[in-house]
Amino acid sequence: MEVRVGCDFTYETDGPTPAVMQVYPYVSDDQLVLRSTREVAPEVPVGEFTDVYGNICWRFVMPGGRCTVHFDAVVDVSGELDHVYPDARQMPVQDLPDDALQFTLPSRYCLPEVLAGDEWQLFSSVESGWRRVQAVCDWVHTNIRFQYGTSTPYTTSADVFETRVGVCRDYAHLAISFCRALNIPARYVFGYLPDIGVTASHAVMDFCAWFEVYLEGGWYTFDPRNNQRRVGRVVIGKGRDALDVAMATTYGQHRLLNMTVLAERVGSAANPENEVQHCNA
Repeated sequence: MEVRVGCDFTYETDGPTPAVMQVYPYVSDDQLVLRSTREVAPEVPVGEFTDVYGNICWRFVMPGGRCTVHFDAVVDVSGELDHVYPDARQMPVQDLPDDALQFTLPSRYCLPEVLAGDEWQLFSSVESGWRRVQAVCDWVHTNIRFQYGTSTPYTTSADVFETRVGVCRDYAHLAISFCRALNIPARYVFGYLPDIGVTASHAVMDFCAWFEVYLEGGWYTFDPRNNQRRVGRVVIGKGRDALDVAMATTYGQHRLLNMTVLAERVGSAANPENEVQHCNA
């Protein structure tokens, strides 16, 4: 399946402002970028590097005044729904791969130690492995209310557990924290999520956050915000939490004037209403 993804950002700065952006799809066997375009105006040199998690990052300096960043790509991804493996077992910690161990530990936004005790009270009666992770997703999906503007760059999973409100990244952070508290490696995933195969009430093309856990056989996708199998996910990046996979990191004062995100199946009817605009100043 071919999926078109992209985004437009408009920033305003008072002077030269270094920035790092992550919007280019992750390079893996599961997705292949067929073509892409990138435009930065005013035109400035853009460097590219791959971080420690394999995420592709752009590095440039926004000049003073307005700066726009445009990205558009067509990506070949699996046309299948997210896979379900209900019999996948949880691995004993001593048998985990070395590179999975870091995803059992606390991180900036994921605080399993703060939730210590709550996770066993909520999920100890559920069979370990896939079913327990799904129970975590069910609980987060049911008990956290989705609302834009309710979290800040300082909001942790502990805050979300207390307030019971957040956006998709908060859902992911809380579910990750529960899993890590249960000794299940869990990592944050950020990407584009088209509305393929879902009802109109769920049809929102957007940047989205979900997570992956390591169980017997490898890494598996879970999505507590939507809590349903989806088609066409395009991964941008993976890391310990949103700090590692920020779509934009700026080193100086800036104002985001506009952000528009596109994610749709190639060949679907063009409709400007399908482009989700989150910020318009």
